[in-house]
Amino acid sequence: MAKKDQAKKNTAKKNGGFKDYFKGIKTEISKVVWPTRKELGTFTGVVIATCAIFALGFWLIDSGILLALKTVLGITLN
Repeated sequence: MAKKDQAKKNTAKKNGGFKDYFKGIKTEISKVVWPTRKELGTFTGVVIATCAIFALGFWLIDSGILLALKTVLGITLN
């Protein structure tokens, strides 16, 4: 019985309040390796370029499907 009570006390200590929660966040944030300004610029450029490539690809696919549907259904725009 005493072991169960001790286990509950240890669990209660581990499940601290808001102060411990934010202290843990601060500890974890300090472990993060932040990118340098140059790396950040490079990563941003890669993301923008990738988005542009995918947007162009989706536009081409959409236009191709629209053209195919217009051809199959015989729709003309005047």
